[in-house]
Amino acid sequence: QVQLVESGGGLVQAGGSLRLSCTASGTIFGIMGWYRQAPGKQRELVATITSSLRTNHADSVKGRFAISRDNAKNTVFLQMNSLKPEDTAVYYCNAQARFATDNYWGQGTQVTVSS
Repeated sequence: QVQLVESGGGLVQAGGSLRLSCTASGTIFGIMGWYRQAPGKQRELVATITSSLRTNHADSVKGRFAISRDNAKNTVFLQMNSLKPEDTAVYYCNAQARFATDNYWGQGTQVTVSS
């Protein structure tokens, strides 16, 4: 059974930092990443990382957020610095099975940035 368990969300003032973690289990994973969904908006890509540690970040977070990964622990991190109120959203971990087309989501963690 595949599980993605997220942690690290919370309330922070603008300019502050948070670090999200997501530990996956149940299969071998390829690309892992973070998405976010603000109220009334569609879910959008934040960042992804391959099993070989190649990263991709959305333009809106480049230079402020950094995705990383510990393959030994099947864990992906999102370090978020210089947070802005517009970063407020529910952040979802995503993991794709490495040898299949299955796509998995975490339960989501709320990030709220106050101005």
